[in-house]
Amino acid sequence: MKKFKVGYTSGVYDMFHIGHLNILRRAKDQCERLIVGVTTDELCYSRKQKYPIINENDRMDIVRAIRFVDDVVAQSDMNKLKMVKQLGADVVFVGSDWKGTDAWINYEKEFAKVACSVVYLGHTDGISSTILREKLSKK
Repeated sequence: MKKFKVGYTSGVYDMFHIGHLNILRRAKDQCERLIVGVTTDELCYSRKQKYPIINENDRMDIVRAIRFVDDVVAQSDMNKLKMVKQLGADVVFVGSDWKGTDAWINYEKEFAKVACSVVYLGHTDGISSTILREKLSKK
């Protein structure tokens, strides 16, 4: 029996790679139902001043096709507590590189008030969308 009922994680998932797959696999291993938020193009632009290479509808279709994923939702803002409440999540999965940051210390406190845990998942070394973009720009 899995530890959690409903898990939630989110990301841009641009230029989908093995690191993304590993996060989703590890998350699904710990919950019965995994819901994945895919960052909208507009939210990505507002946060990073650049649009993803792959548009949000295609990214959502890619993530939806992964067998570890039970449902996909658009992430149109950074209000993670709202998503936790809306989806009934009892766990949020995030990369271990966020552990100990001010933002995630605050999220842990907010989520605890609604009986939601945070699980930090290890990062896959040597791969990221940024690394892929850099490799493309050198060609």
